[in-house]
Amino acid sequence: MELYGKYDVVVAGGGTSGVVAAIASARTGASTLLIERLGCLGGQMNVSGPPGFAYAHMFNLRGEQVIGGFMEETHSRLLKQGHALPHIRPDFRGSYTFSYVDPDWWGLLMFEMMTENKVDLLLHSLVVNVLKEGDIAKGVIVENPSGRQLVLGKIIIDCTGEGEVCVRAGAPYEKLPREQLQPHTIAFTADGVDWDKVLKYIKENPEEFSYDELLSDPYSSWTRETIIERIKKVDDMTEIGEIMGFLSLKEAAIAKGEWHGFSGVGFFLIPREGGVIQAHFQHSSHVPNSDPTDVRDLTYAEIEARRQIVIAWKFVKKYLPGFEKAYITRICTELRIRESGRVIGDYILTSDDVAQARKFDDVIGKSAFPAGGHHVAAKTTLALKGIYPKEGGSHDIPYRCLVPKNVENMLVAGKALSTDRDAYQRFLQQTMVTGQAAGVAAALCAEKGVTPRQLEEDVSELQKILVKQGAILHGTH
Repeated sequence: MELYGKYDVVVAGGGTSGVVAAIASARTGASTLLIERLGCLGGQMNVSGPPGFAYAHMFNLRGEQVIGGFMEETHSRLLKQGHALPHIRPDFRGSYTFSYVDPDWWGLLMFEMMTENKVDLLLHSLVVNVLKEGDIAKGVIVENPSGRQLVLGKIIIDCTGEGEVCVRAGAPYEKLPREQLQPHTIAFTADGVDWDKVLKYIKENPEEFSYDELLSDPYSSWTRETIIERIKKVDDMTEIGEIMGFLSLKEAAIAKGEWHGFSGVGFFLIPREGGVIQAHFQHSSHVPNSDPTDVRDLTYAEIEARRQIVIAWKFVKKYLPGFEKAYITRICTELRIRESGRVIGDYILTSDDVAQARKFDDVIGKSAFPAGGHHVAAKTTLALKGIYPKEGGSHDIPYRCLVPKNVENMLVAGKALSTDRDAYQRFLQQTMVTGQAAGVAAALCAEKGVTPRQLEEDVSELQKILVKQGAILHGTH
């Protein structure tokens, strides 16, 4: 087998957690290789959706910014270049803040930043196994058009989203039966929208829209009536940020067999050059009962999601005011996997940790997301009310969640983080927070000749570097 190379840090997976991990590792001084099975970088951000930092939650309910670091840096860069909107914080949405960017320019920025930080890329390559000596990971085996190759690394970071590399290395892993997993999605984006007509319909038909998520915020004084009155005064769609509903239109379509019935109707916004705003339909296909670790299920879901998109788009063109002349500009190239398995690490973040806004000595990042909200097919959006951090604050994410059990010299970041099912929603900003921490930790371990588990004994230097890189670890509720 050909030896491709030797590195301090090897990152498997170039999605939202992987790109951040690779850049953070390189900035901390480690020779770093990022392996990605596709020819592009970005994962959920610009390949499978939802693009544009939708539901950013960079701020908690108290208005305190709790996420900075890489996410703030890239948003700021794209905002200056005209490829993003300023942070949107609608007063009636509580923690539902938005930090929209153009997903395609974000993807291009990732390649720029890889070059800037001297990260080596190995694209079109799939990690198929882990090289181990006992319980110590020494490298990974990849397959690509060149054949099978070996990559050696002092520290391996699993950013595959599904924890595939950790599982192959022997780390424990838990996953619900397919019937209980959240549905998976393929999103699409449309231009040619008459936004004045859309906004006019929203303001004149406020009963057509869902407010359940907004009203689930226990720290908000807003009521359904006051939210409706506020929306009637909105002058621009960006003040709303996202809309779900069109309830009577959907029911009319269902009665005629013109809606597939697996999801609700609504869209986010995507900024484009020259002040253009596009509609991004993230929830217009939902495929339940599909296990993403089973290739048969995965193949079925890709087919079914596209079937639903055809139905959804015909509905949009026929029923939604303002979309009469709209046209699709992009369909995400692969399924967005909402839920798979979770690697079991040295600490399992719990729903109670979220509810109590718990702080940890080994904090590596924060989140203000509520616990317990899940997408369910045939529902409008999140079907279960979330449990918000107390006092409208945020909870810490401890470093130990990144360290998988039963294997050494490995870290995990992104969706497969060690948490219970409800504690961690696995959205873009959370994956970036954990990716940045994993990258810095891996580089430190490589430099000091210690394992990620040994680093748990003293994370002060890790925290110092993260703060220097812009991460927010302390000083908020």
